[in-house]
Amino acid sequence: MTAAKVETVPVCIIGGGPSGLLLSQLLHLQGIDNILLEKYSRAHVLARIRAGVLEHGFARLMREAQCGERMDREGEIHRGFHIAHDGVLDHDDLYKYSGGNSVIVYGQTELTRDLYEARERMGGKVVHEAEDVALHDLTGKPYVTYRKGDETRRVDCDFVIGADGFHGVSRRSIPRDMLVEHERVYPFGWLGVLSRTPPVSPELIYVRHERGFALCSLRSQVLSRYYVQVPLTDRVEDWSDEAFWEELKRRLPREVAERLVTGPSIEKSIAPLRSFVAEPMRYGRLFLAGDAAHIVPPTGARGLNSAASDIYYLYHALLDHYKKGDDTGLDGYSERALARVWKAQRFSWWMTMMLHRFPDDLSYNVRLQQAELAYLFSSEAAKRVLAENYVGLPF
Repeated sequence: MTAAKVETVPVCIIGGGPSGLLLSQLLHLQGIDNILLEKYSRAHVLARIRAGVLEHGFARLMREAQCGERMDREGEIHRGFHIAHDGVLDHDDLYKYSGGNSVIVYGQTELTRDLYEARERMGGKVVHEAEDVALHDLTGKPYVTYRKGDETRRVDCDFVIGADGFHGVSRRSIPRDMLVEHERVYPFGWLGVLSRTPPVSPELIYVRHERGFALCSLRSQVLSRYYVQVPLTDRVEDWSDEAFWEELKRRLPREVAERLVTGPSIEKSIAPLRSFVAEPMRYGRLFLAGDAAHIVPPTGARGLNSAASDIYYLYHALLDHYKKGDDTGLDGYSERALARVWKAQRFSWWMTMMLHRFPDDLSYNVRLQQAELAYLFSSEAAKRVLAENYVGLPF
């Protein structure tokens, strides 16, 4: 093993997903040097299939990062969505009830690709396959060590940003007695299929059905993403394409099922549903962002968007530190980020509880779900609350 190579930058970012890349790009544009360390290869990161419903605030942040051109050209603007339940297909007009806002459906893989290309175009410092990453002296003068092949490297920095996901090293570098973790694991998962077929609807359709939840989503006009709720004991191998399409049709309203175009799956996976929050989101000069600090069920499309709000707060806090000598934003980061995180948790929990079938559900709970949906679509105030949360609360 060779001696450690040392590099000095103001900010070291751990994690090469969209959160870390977006912050790296924004800081670079402001002249704040940074390096990003990613455990896996670029190809591995871009092979991850994730949802892509972007809040209007996230879309603005992508444009500010000079990465929004393809998103604006190819993304699908959605001004509403449907909820199928109890034999009816109700519609929520996001644009009307949120005061003129909407969301953009744009795959997370494509968004990540755009960010990677921007970092490459600008000569950004991105290190892939950085192994054995370790964080040191987080309450003093921090530094990060990692291994690249047979070479040990060290990064001296002012701040470390942990955007390396739930299983990453960043949160685990905080002493256990300094961290409080809140978690709820749901007793089911989502079986998702990606297919090269036209979407069944120009807008998303959420489905509450006695057989379980379903969702009709899309990536483009020729690429569709569908989900059905399954027990945690199910395996992908248990589900042939034919079995998946048959089950999805059972849960859809008849008029929707009749126009569903099926085809071979490009990707098929089962995602468990979990709610998780770690508090605080700062320890010394380490700041957590995205899945490193919080996870939501995908029901309300808040996961990627909650990460974006973390990046918004961190970006402006670091700007104030380096441009104005003002640490107010850094000192208040955890409290400010968590306030919005918990609102996103509440919304995702509410959507999940309202639309899924729970094992051994009491008839009382089923009737509550029906009453909740009936109220939602009979109340202008309830529609506004749903729309406001879905398009994104203010940063």
